[in-house]
Amino acid sequence: MVLFSLAHDPARERISVGDLLAALGDRAIGALMFIFAVPNVLPVPPGVSAILGTPLIFLSAQLTFGMKPWRPNVVRRRSFSRSDFATLARRVVPWLIKAEKLLRSRASALSRPPAENLVGLVCLLLALGILERDGLWIAGGLVAAVATGAVVSGVVFALIKRATCLFKQALA
Repeated sequence: MVLFSLAHDPARERISVGDLLAALGDRAIGALMFIFAVPNVLPVPPGVSAILGTPLIFLSAQLTFGMKPWRPNVVRRRSFSRSDFATLARRVVPWLIKAEKLLRSRASALSRPPAENLVGLVCLLLALGILERDGLWIAGGLVAAVATGAVVSGVVFALIKRATCLFKQALA
């Protein structure tokens, strides 16, 4: 696991956000979005959603436009001592292992462009709505999510229908 390998790398005294992003590679945007979104699920003091919503807007926009995760140098250089990072990893990794038992690579077309870009757009609308406490934008994000789901479902249905027809023709 990436977190354990970083936490136990004796060549590092400190682990920066940039190191973590580089180690996560193409999964960095998803990991960062998860980190900033999870606290919004929990009961938190007012204002926390605005603080956490701002990075979600930037990350969602980057996902929408197919960009790599960009963080200002001041954020990328922020670092943790390796021992603090190892403590964090020890606490987080058991939960990630449990989650990974439920998650695996499937329906991968939905995790690549253009579907990935649509997911980014939905996240962007929702993040803007959460940031500004604007229910209309949140509703727009939810409508976009439903519309995206309908379009993707229609495409999958059409592909299955076409494959069935081709299979029947091949047998005839």
